[in-house]
Formats: sequence, structure tokens, C-alpha cells
Amino acid sequence: MTIKLYNTKTRTKEVFTPIDPSNVRMYVCGPTVYDRAHIGNARPVVVFDTLFRLLRHTYGADHVTYARNFTDVDDKINNKAAETGRSIRDITDETIQWYLDDMGALGALEPSVAPRATEYIAEMITMIEELIAKGHAYAAEGHALFDVNSYEKYGALSGRSVDDMIAGARVEVAPYKQNPMDFVLWKPSSEDQPGWDSPWGYGRPGWHIECSAMARALFGDRFDIHGGGLDLQFPHHENEIAQSCACCGDDSFANVWMHNEMLQVEGKKMSKSLGNFFSVRELLDQGYAGEVIRFVYLSTHYSKPMDWTDKKAKEAEATLRKWRVLTDGIEPSANAASTVVNALADDLNTAGAIAAMHDLVKRGEIGGLKASANLLGLLADDMGGWAKAVDFDLSAFESLVFSARTTAMETKDFSEVDRLKSTLIAAGVDVQMSKEGVTLIAGPNFDASKLEALL
Repeated sequence: MTIKLYNTKTRTKEVFTPIDPSNVRMYVCGPTVYDRAHIGNARPVVVFDTLFRLLRHTYGADHVTYARNFTDVDDKINNKAAETGRSIRDITDETIQWYLDDMGALGALEPSVAPRATEYIAEMITMIEELIAKGHAYAAEGHALFDVNSYEKYGALSGRSVDDMIAGARVEVAPYKQNPMDFVLWKPSSEDQPGWDSPWGYGRPGWHIECSAMARALFGDRFDIHGGGLDLQFPHHENEIAQSCACCGDDSFANVWMHNEMLQVEGKKMSKSLGNFFSVRELLDQGYAGEVIRFVYLSTHYSKPMDWTDKKAKEAEATLRKWRVLTDGIEPSANAASTVVNALADDLNTAGAIAAMHDLVKRGEIGGLKASANLLGLLADDMGGWAKAVDFDLSAFESLVFSARTTAMETKDFSEVDRLKSTLIAAGVDVQMSKEGVTLIAGPNFDASKLEALL
């Protein structure tokens, strides 16, 4: 099977050719762990979890390594520690567990490896020393900074020139910088801040060097895929490429760069001031099932802006509830349907994969539906507690509707069918009619008392 992925670096959709098919490697930028993950943070998790599943399906689970880091040294964490009086380690440990629990509730597999930045300080220092030795970085006033003018391709990923970046960016103007766009690799720490000894004094790493050093330590100088949200394209990923390629050669670091678009809520940018800013945990606590949240995310292609709406969530819940009833007690097919796999292989077209699963339902290929859904992280047995079928036998009503429909097909008078259908819907029953027969599914608001008039 051929997988095609849109490569931000080349701005084209390309056939994915791993460096080593027996050792496919993907690195995704993870969270800074100081607070709960919001629903925008969750989108890249679902996107790259789905890609991880596709790669495992294609190359074998033992031949794919997925790394997603935790940034556990950052000024936001320092500020929270100062505000609360809690230790940094206590805050980061708690927040990491929150993150794993919340993302697990969305059906996300844990990555193969989840490095913490503080565990790779030595590798960061070594990389900075190499950059300075090669003339791509310099030390100044306790800092180490990357010299953007030393790397000719700086700006290629984001498509910006250095002059444009200076004009349009908020850059720190500091006397120790040779160029306003030079970025920090290492900065000094005060006695009450976390820090490590280095050739430039007691301090801590800048944000950008973390991922370069961790990816290099885990995967070597070259690996297959680097992913993250579009908001990371500049400056974070731009700076990662610059420092990694300057250190290790122009053909180093990631072959494919992938970025997911941002998320909105009810058509508006998510913002605390608008009251539409939600953590994943808040949505879960409000009663949205993790599987439902995942389905909503998968319904939009990762490269398109995604709008979280209550209407979409209700539609997703209805679909998943139907699918769970249909697949209850059914063993999944040995393989996911080719139509679903082909959609995913076409630049992770999850919306197309869901459309293909709807078609499987129409064709009655329920085993294929279950296997295909499992590939997308849906209909897993351990995620279905929210959708337990209502314990009520609707078979008599199915026969009633089927009989009325058969008569209506002969008389061309569908008034009785419409009456039955309206009553069932009012009672919270989903009515599905096809050539093969009638299927009734009791929904979450099912009220059996409303069906007494039909008997």
C-alpha cells in the first residue's frame, strides 16, 4: 500500500518512503506541562495518533516508533510554582498524568516513548557546543544564541525571509543579540529558578533546542516524520530545522513535516474572554464521551480548520450509538476495509474514511465496519461504556413498521408509516429503514411510555 502525505517543507503531497521500513520514526511536539490540555491541544494528539495507527497497520507495530515529548522546564511552570508554593516536579508530574488520562479518554494510544526535556539537558548542552564550534551560535552575557544569518535556508519551512520576520514578529531586542531574530539556545537562571551548570554559566535551555536534542538522541540525525500544530510552524519548527541542520548537515532531521490546522468553537476563535475556552477534562465532565470528541475531530481533514460545535457532537454521538448497536457481539473482520485504509493512506483523509464506513453500513458489512473503526480508534470495547444499549426489546415495533411499510409500498399510502415513525422518534428511537428491513435503536433519551399508543 502507498501512503501519501502533505509535506509542509516541500509544499506538495508526496509518496511516503521511510528511511528504513523496519524502523519508521515519528516525532511530535508535545505539551508544556503546567495546566490541563485544552481542546485545541487535543487535535494534534488525535491527528498523529491516527497516523501512528496507520503506520503500524502498514509497517507492523514493532517497526514504528512514535515519540512525543513533555516540556517540563519553562517559565510558565516556574511562575505556577511561585504562585502556588508547590515544587516544579510536583506540578509537572501531576500535569503529565492529567494529560495522559485526558488523551487516553479520547482513545489515543500512548506514544512509544515520551521524553521529558529535563532528562536531556546534557544532550542539549552538547548540541549547543557543536553549534558554537561550527560558527552557527555564539555566547553572550550568560546566554547562547543561534545566529540565523549563519544558516542560508532559514525561513524555508514557513516561507518567510529574515527581513519579513523582523518586520512582522515580536522579537526580543537585547543588547547581547547580533541580530534581532537570533534565538536563545541557553539562558541564565537566578538562584530561585531551575538550572544546570553549563559552559555559559548556571542556566536552563531555550525552548527550541529541546526537541532538536531529544529527537537526535532518540532517532539519530535523520528520521521520517515531524508533526505538530500549525501554530508551531514558526518560530518553533523553523528554529528546530535551522539548529539541527546547521549542527548535523542539510539532509538531517525530518524528511516529512506535517502540521494540523487550528480549532474553533461554534465558529469563533477559542478564547477565555469569549467564554468558549474548554479543557478536554471540562468537556468530559460535561458529559461528552471521549469517543464522541474523537469522532468530531476525525470528521474534518487535519489540514482544514476544525469547528467544535454541540450540533456536531450530537451527530457524532448518534452515529456512534448506531454503530455500536450494529456491531454488538460482532467480531471484527481480519482486516479494515480497503476503502477506509485507502482514504487514510491519502494524506490521512479521516473524513473520507468515515464516509467509507457509512457505506459499509449500507452494504451490511458490519465486521468490516468494526475493524475499520478500530483502526481509527473508534468502537473499542473499553470506550463504549457511555453507549450501553437500552435494555428494551424493540423487535415487535420493528415488525410493526416493516408490515406497515410493506402495505404502503402496495397502496402508495405512507401515512401509517409516517405516524409510526413520528411516534418512535418522539420516544427517542432512531429509525433506520432499508431494503433489507427495519432497525430500531433506543437512544439516550428513550422513553418506553411513549410507545404504549402503538400497541
